[in-house]
Amino acid sequence: MTIAAILGGKGRTVHSIGCSAPVRDAIAMLADHRIGALPVMRGETVVGIMSERDVIYCLKSDGAAILDWPVERVMTTPAVTAAMDFGVMAALSLMTRRRMRHLPVIEEGRLAGIVSIGDLVKYRIDKIEQEAEAMRAYIQSA
Repeated sequence: MTIAAILGGKGRTVHSIGCSAPVRDAIAMLADHRIGALPVMRGETVVGIMSERDVIYCLKSDGAAILDWPVERVMTTPAVTAAMDFGVMAALSLMTRRRMRHLPVIEEGRLAGIVSIGDLVKYRIDKIEQEAEAMRAYIQSA
């Protein structure tokens, strides 16, 4: 199964922010939308991702002054992205290896959505439950 199937179920709505926006605006977006990360854009290109972790690490080292910094000073770069045809298990493996929780999805060079580790785990659990139910039904019909 592919990332496209995940986005087909959860939707393609994705909030993003420009690389020159102040960190305080990004924090407001994270809180308002109850999300953990924002793809950072320069025009139509994803140039990084800013997560809650990025903010916390910078707050610890540099204090509240970071609130006025541009997002590009806080973001993780380069952005690790996936295509729509990327497999779910490959995405899970990549995210685990890279210790990341959010993966922007690119289609035809443009941001098409974002998946979280939670989205992928939920998909896997649902798939396992479906397979178990099919096995039970098969055994009962024999």
